[in-house]
Amino acid sequence: MLRLRPYKPCDANSIVNWCNDEQSFRMWSSDRYDSYPISPADMNNKYYDWNGDCVEADNFYPMTCYDELGIAGHFIMRYTNGDKQSIRLGWVIVHPDVRGQGYGKQMVKLALDYAFNFLQANRVTVGVFDKNTSAYYCYVSAGFKNVQVDAQDTYRFNDEIWSVLEMEITRDEYERKNSRSQIFTKNKCLKRK
Repeated sequence: MLRLRPYKPCDANSIVNWCNDEQSFRMWSSDRYDSYPISPADMNNKYYDWNGDCVEADNFYPMTCYDELGIAGHFIMRYTNGDKQSIRLGWVIVHPDVRGQGYGKQMVKLALDYAFNFLQANRVTVGVFDKNTSAYYCYVSAGFKNVQVDAQDTYRFNDEIWSVLEMEITRDEYERKNSRSQIFTKNKCLKRK
């Protein structure tokens, strides 16, 4: 069973090794780091100042997912506006040994539960490169929908141009999706008896 907890600096020792090449690293981090590969200290310097305090207290939430075998995933959440109604999900990554096994969807669901139930957000957004189809469909399965934007962001990797697809899920959509899931689960259990 996948669980969620706040990120600890020692988590970086594992997470920085989950991207085996620069392309997968850039799909995860875009241009947020100057070079590849990165060290655990590089990752922690994005999250904490020299005192060890979070770089954006009460606005930035790095999280780690784990199961009985250890760290399985990581993501960050941050508020994107001053009224603390909108949360941006980012740097979503799962351990390479569990990719394709539903961990990403479970982790995104935990992130949504935290954002809507604990942080009391009304909307969660995420950006995903059009080339990253597995991540895109993971977000779709969690309830995210594409959002039209005036100007689509792009990122250049070597000779390629990657477009950023903007996605979101609102509190209402999240609650409708979860109430349907609970009804389905109850009906499914009743049918098995």
